Amino acid sequence: MTATTPTPSARLDSRYGRTPERRRRQRWLLIGGLIGLVAVVTAWVFWAGWDNDQADLEATDTAYTIPDHHHVDISFTINAPPGTPVTCAIQALNEDFAIVGWRIVKYPGSDTRLTAYKESIRTIMTPNTGLINSCWLT
Repeated sequence: MTATTPTPSARLDSRYGRTPERRRRQRWLLIGGLIGLVAVVTAWVFWAGWDNDQADLEATDTAYTIPDHHHVDISFTINAPPGTPVTCAIQALNEDFAIVGWRIVKYPGSDTRLTAYKESIRTIMTPNTGLINSCWLT
């Protein structure tokens, strides 16, 4: 029986983990990581672009008035596609920015893209401001 002695470079490769098995394992890990990255990017693209209708909606506060200690009147405009109903959450805040009044209002579809509204909110204490919290297409 003759024992084959590895060459010095084969001994160094074995000692420092530079074997064919390790290279194959690293290649498969790299391929798996790239597949995972492509899956995450693809999922994000679909998620980010899924609700395109919300990009057609814009609500803008135009003014507010405080007629007494328990009411605030809010004026605002809604820019939405004609014929599309919109629902908005409007709120009144006090001087500490705490919500002291809240209301959800539904609007039917309009014939024009830009419509102006004025709503009154009842408050539990003296308001400092009134504004739109958010709006969404319904």
